[in-house]
Amino acid sequence: MEVELLAYDSMGVRSMATVIETKDLRLMIDPGVALAPYRYGLPPHPIEIKRLNEAWSVIEERLADCSHVVITHYHYDHHEPESARLLVNKAVYVKHPTQNINFSQRRRAAFFLSRISEAGGFYEYADGREIKVGTTSIRISEPVPHGTDAKLGYVVMVSVCDGEEKVLFTSDVEGPSLESQLEVILRERASMLIVDGPMTYMLGYRYSYESLERSINNLIRILRETPVRVMILEHHLLRDLDYKRKIEPVIREAETRGVELLSAAEFEGKPVELLEARRRELYALDKELDGAEGSEHV
Repeated sequence: MEVELLAYDSMGVRSMATVIETKDLRLMIDPGVALAPYRYGLPPHPIEIKRLNEAWSVIEERLADCSHVVITHYHYDHHEPESARLLVNKAVYVKHPTQNINFSQRRRAAFFLSRISEAGGFYEYADGREIKVGTTSIRISEPVPHGTDAKLGYVVMVSVCDGEEKVLFTSDVEGPSLESQLEVILRERASMLIVDGPMTYMLGYRYSYESLERSINNLIRILRETPVRVMILEHHLLRDLDYKRKIEPVIREAETRGVELLSAAEFEGKPVELLEARRRELYALDKELDGAEGSEHV
């Protein structure tokens, strides 16, 4: 089994676009990419926009080679509604568009699925499904809350097993801090986990200290109670420049147990580039450069 982490927050964009390849199939999970509309009151920096375009080019290119696609929910960093044509002639499984869903995602789902149909594509509902192709099994969970409650809707998790290895993709659990999210992860017993970590950049505002504590305890339980050897901890967590300090107990537990705890960029051998978290710094650097150039002409 081969896992390719195409675009993630540690690579400078909001995304969890992932390709998992076995001898039977090539699956892409959540072919979408986006940027925070505002961070620190600032719009995306040109460097971020360039990275967004680069990331989408990679996703589009790799999607052409995929036989299967799973859309775990309808946020724009997880699906691209204007590119539904790319899903034609593929086995597409989508989060149910009307059940366990909030108003915003229900509306986005209707638009996206109509685009797939208009392009001549087909889709099936993913929730609670198991798809078998040869010796490969794709298991899709029942919906769990997006984050610490259901205000942002629900997501489905995806596990892929080729008979020897198993990878579990949690989608946007923001932790995981909830028992329903933890139960799926413990039950699947994957050797590789791709986890959306706690939303620490909103700590004390939209993400409580209690949720962080629960998430840390749950991540430690996962390290202790599953056969995981590689844990990718990503997405919401990697929007915080200080993320490592805030999950120190998890890092220590992983080291104790010999588990590789990595960002997606580190897994792919790339530098960690937290462009969103550095947005204020990027704009400040522009001002410094403009000032330096101006002084040369005085």
